[in-house]
Parts: sequence; C-alpha cells; structure tokens
Amino acid sequence: MTSTESKPIMHRIAMQCLALAVLPATAFAQTAAQLPLITVTSTPSSLPWRTWLRDSDLTARRAATNDTASLLLGIPGLSVNAAGGASGLPQFDGLSDDNLNIQLDGMGLIASCPNHMNPVLSYASPSQVESITVYPGVVPVSVGGDAIGGAIDVKTNPPRFAPLGQTSIAGGEASGGYASNGNARSLGLGAYYGTHAFSIRYDGSITKADDYAAGGNFKTLTATGRPGVSLGRDVVGSTAYDVRNHNLGFAWKGSEQLLELGLGYQEVPYQLYPNQRMDMLGNTEKRVNLHWLRNFAWGSLDARVYHESVDHHMNFGNDKQYLYGTAPGMPMTTQSHTTGAKLKASLELSPQDVLRTGLDYQRYRLEDWWAPSGTGVMAPNAFLNVDDGRRDRVGLWAEWQTQLATSWQVLSGLRVEQVRTDAGPVHGYANSNGMGVMMNNQLRDANAFNASSRARTDTNVDASVLSRWTLGPTQDIELGLGHSERSPNLYQRYVWSTWSMAAVMNNFVGDGNGYIGSLNLKPEKATTLSAKFDWHAVDRAWAFSAQPFYTHVTDHIDAVQWNPATNAAAATLTKDKFVILQYVNQTARLYGLDLSGKMPLGASVIGQLGLQGLVNYTRGENTTTGDNLYAIMPLNTRLSLTQHLGDWNNALEWVLVKAKTQVSAMRNEIPTPGYGLLNLRASYAWKQARVDFGVENLLDKLYALPTGGAYVGQGTTMSLNGLPWGIAVPGPGRSVYARVSVKF
Repeated sequence: MTSTESKPIMHRIAMQCLALAVLPATAFAQTAAQLPLITVTSTPSSLPWRTWLRDSDLTARRAATNDTASLLLGIPGLSVNAAGGASGLPQFDGLSDDNLNIQLDGMGLIASCPNHMNPVLSYASPSQVESITVYPGVVPVSVGGDAIGGAIDVKTNPPRFAPLGQTSIAGGEASGGYASNGNARSLGLGAYYGTHAFSIRYDGSITKADDYAAGGNFKTLTATGRPGVSLGRDVVGSTAYDVRNHNLGFAWKGSEQLLELGLGYQEVPYQLYPNQRMDMLGNTEKRVNLHWLRNFAWGSLDARVYHESVDHHMNFGNDKQYLYGTAPGMPMTTQSHTTGAKLKASLELSPQDVLRTGLDYQRYRLEDWWAPSGTGVMAPNAFLNVDDGRRDRVGLWAEWQTQLATSWQVLSGLRVEQVRTDAGPVHGYANSNGMGVMMNNQLRDANAFNASSRARTDTNVDASVLSRWTLGPTQDIELGLGHSERSPNLYQRYVWSTWSMAAVMNNFVGDGNGYIGSLNLKPEKATTLSAKFDWHAVDRAWAFSAQPFYTHVTDHIDAVQWNPATNAAAATLTKDKFVILQYVNQTARLYGLDLSGKMPLGASVIGQLGLQGLVNYTRGENTTTGDNLYAIMPLNTRLSLTQHLGDWNNALEWVLVKAKTQVSAMRNEIPTPGYGLLNLRASYAWKQARVDFGVENLLDKLYALPTGGAYVGQGTTMSLNGLPWGIAVPGPGRSVYARVSVKF
C-alpha cells in the first residue's frame, strides 16, 4: 500500500497515540524450531503482528507428542510448564496459565479445577489442530483482554466445501502413533463431506499412556502408600493418562457469508499428575460454538456465541495413597458453566486504513465442593471450596490499523473491561476448629470469610501501539509498547481455608505447596516494551531475528508464606519444606532476549542441509521482596541440523538448558542442574500417506524439568510434608516413537 496524500502524516501519527501501546515483536518468518522444522510465517490476514503455524508446519510435531501445548515448542520465548501428559501449560517470556490469553476456535475458556488440570489446550488433541496463531508478549486489543502476557489462538480443522467444477467432495485421514517410553498410544480419525454450500466434519482422537521412566534413578522411595504396590526408582509416578476428544462441525456458505456450528466433547477417564497432590479421575467437557461471518461493501461483521459445561472429578490415582484411617480417598468435584459472546466489525475506511471495533461478553459460574469421606476429619459435611463462584466480564474495544507510508505500518487500540466476581458462603467438613494437635481452624476461617463482603468489581484498561518498518528487502523492525490488566481468578480470590490439608489441594503451579486466596487482591497491571529486529535474505533462505522485551507489573499476584495458627504472614521463612502461602499483590519485572535464525548449508548427494536454532533468555524478579519469580525457564538453546532428500525429511536436534539457580525462596522452589539432550527425527511422505519416526532423548539422559515443579507423584500426598522435599519432576528418558497417517 502507498501513503495517502489526503491526510497529513503528522495528524495520523497523533491519532495513533490515543492508545498507550501493545505487542512486541511477534511475526517470525520461517523461524528455527524444535525438530522437525516448524516454518513460522505471517498469516495472510489484516493483523500482521503475529506468528502463524499452519497445518503443514505442525504435521511433524504431532508424531512426537500427545500434548497440544508442545506443538508450540520452537517458537522464540516459549517453553512448556509440565503438568499432565496432555495438559502442559505454555509459558511466554516468563508468563503462563491465566496470564496468557488462550483461545480455542475463538472461545475464551477457563480452567475449572483447583489444580488447573483442564486448561484450554487440553480440549484439542494434536491431530485435531489445523493452525495456531501466536502473539508473544502483549497483544492487539482486538485479540487481548483479561491477560497480561501473550495470546494463543488454536483453530481446529475447518469445514471443507466443494470447489468450482465439483458437485461435492469427501475425504479424511486416519492416523496412529506409538512411543516406547510409557507405552503411549494414539489413534486419530477425521472425515469430511462438502458441497458448494454445506459442509460436515468429524474429528476424533484417543490417546493413552502409562507412567513414563526417567533416564535413571532420581529418587530413593518406591512405596505408593497402597499395599503391595511399588514403583521403580526411575519410574515417574502419576504420569499416566487416558484422554478422548471429539469434534463435530457443520457449516453453511453463501456468496458473502459463512455460518458455522461446532460441537465438542471430551471424556477423560483419568489423567495423573506428578506435581500435584491429587489426580484427575474424570473430566467431561461439552461445548457449543456458533460463528457467523458476513462481508459487506464497507467491511465485515464477525459474531460468535458459545457455551461450555465441565464436570470434573479428582481423587488419588493408583500411585498415591488412597486410604487414610477410615477415609477411602478424598473425592473432589468441580462443575462450571461458561457462556460467551463476541461481536466484531471491521470497516475499510480507505486502502490504507482499517478501523475495527468490538464487544466481548463472558459469564462464568463455578461450584467446587469435596464430598465427605469416612468418619474422621473429612466428615460429616461436604467441604465447600468455592460455592456459587461468579465471574462476569464485559469488554469494549476499538483499534485502527494504518499504512503511514509504503514501508511504515501502525496498529493502535484501546480496550475497557469490567470484571465482576463474587462467591457464596462456605463451610468445612465440620463446624469446628478441630482439637489438640489436629487443629484445622475450619470454623474460624469459614466465619471470617462469610462475614466479609465478597463481591468485587474491577475496571481494567488495555491500550496498544504497534509499529513496523520495512527498511529494505532484507531488514524489518517492529516496536511495541503496551499496557494490559487482568483480574484475579476465582481460586485466587475465594479459596478460604488455612488448613494445610485443604490448602495443598489448591495449587495450580505444581510446587507442592498449599495456597489460600485473598479477597483483597487487585487486578494485575503490566506495561511492556519490546522490539524485533529481523535480518533475512530476499527469499528468506537465511534469516536472523532478535527480540528483546521488558515488562513491569504492578499488583503482580505472587504469594507469601502464611502461619495458619495466627492467620498472618509468617514471621520467618521456612526453608527446604513444603509450606502454606497466601496470594498477595506485589511488584515484579521481567526482561530478556529471544534470538532465532536459520541458514542453508548447501546441497550434495545426501540432499539439502540446513542449520537452524534459537536462544531464549528470561529474567523474572519480585521487586517488592527482591526474590526471584517462580517457574522462570533458564537460559536455553535449540540447535538443529536438517536434511531434505526427495520425500525424506530428517533432523538432529541438540537441546541445551542452563542450570536453574535463580529460584523463588518464598515458595522453596527446587533448583535444577543444567543438561543437554539429543533428539533424532525422520519422515517419509507419499501422496496419500506419511510415516514419522524418531528417538527422543537419544542418549537416555537423566534430567530435571526446570519448570516441572516438585515431585509429589506417589505416596502420602495428603500430608503437607508427608513426602520428601527437594525432588524435581524429571523429564522422560529415551523414547522411540512412530506415527503413520493415511489420507482417504
């Protein structure tokens, strides 16, 4: 596009400065990725400040994982915080979980579990994913809202319509995979039928695995707390899972409009967790997603309405003690309902200017209770963890995208949201405070919570300015300045019991500690400055990118050690043990640098060789206490040697991770040693079929996951310190895998 002569440039620049700023460098063209190669390109749409992973980029990654979050590995600044085998939590530049805006087919879903065992990405298996759009750092206001970090938008397989010249089309794909470590199995089936105006599609998957083994002995305990059941010293307990996902889609297309109806269903018989005291022993999720898109001469309207219901159950899995005195387990139930609506209008004001505006609405209801068990401390009533939890969010936004000059593009926007939360009165298992050494203060804590005003209303403001300069055919620069705000989730505000047994059941960071909510929490407020410097060949045969960032967070939600007896902050810190903490607002900063690049090494009789890699560095500090932020990925590097020969694509990857020594003293975070891994992968493709195979952790290295949390995967997990402190969750040892997919 060319600059317009009808509007003075300085006037247009002033109009851009109405908003504060957002989004650092995002789009990363043909970046280096975790093997095999992931090509990252800008999506052909009206929002260029992002990274787009297409179906062809994801195909090879699907063979090596059953966790959709792991499809993102290889994006600069991204890591995955380990959780269940199919429920990893992406981390961008030190921020993860609720700090990221993660959407599935345009739906803003919420993890409904005191351990966040059912995050958004767990509701789509890798075989169902068609594309992933990534906005590292802060994001444009049209995408963002209620988050202070990056955004991830996952799209499942879209409808297929018959092209011109054909009455109808039909087809699909069947796939199956196996990995030796953990005996992991997966099956996928997709089928579609379409005419010019109508399409129907089904995509289903089943994934199942046993506990995986580390690269060596990492513990001395073998007991599980169940008579006659033990685990080997190299077996990582509570890593088994069984997950089934189903999608059914209908679509109708006219000359200028599209109507889609998506139905989703998930059933999880079990998914065990090595860094949580409990396990998921049942999760049923149902969702309906109605989407309408209409093009007009002046632009377009995009509307979406969705509803999700979740029925979630937890207890102790097979690797954890089940019987405590007269109590057979600790049944925990969570039920939630989420209803959302979005309306977006795009107005093409001129060939250089696009104005977008929209309205978002989300209604969330949560019930979290623990049924009585036995005749001891978990009786005679149900324990109400969050009763009648409510979280309603309404947002209004507008953004302007303009081409100030041929090589200068700017996007600016403003979003205002209101978030209202509330919860009903609660009670414990018994209307008492316990007795003797069994004091649990259930009555004291419940009375204090019930006597408090629990309704909260937050007004949050996001603002953004993003700018991109094309300096020439080989150089691009992106700059972004943004401010974003996020209200606490219901568990952070309304979990009320200081009793250690109840508190350790409320933990979605996997550190083995117990957590108490705080009614006084304020929304987090983050301001981010970032840039991207991109050098590349004209045809992008070689490319190098540097992405520095700096984020300052006021009212950052961190935690302080808590003394349940006095119901106050602990006077002195307890070290080298699991502790009870309460959420508090403090101040934090995160900064770092992400480097990535690729280059060809030439062609020969053995094919085309290439080299690609990335380096990620993130530093997170609590500036109120001088402590380190929890679960920050240390300096890490991925280097890949790739080979392409005919229908063969092969790669050898070297992963290097520095020792994690900058840990959170408040949470007694466990340091981890540095390590290096070798991964080998290959694929061969025919016209209608493809085979992927490889070896993960080729040298069977024993290593600890820097953001995997504390190992509490076996034994007496209900007791705060009934397990040894100081064992980090290890990564998997050597695993040979293969996946076959056939199109029909």
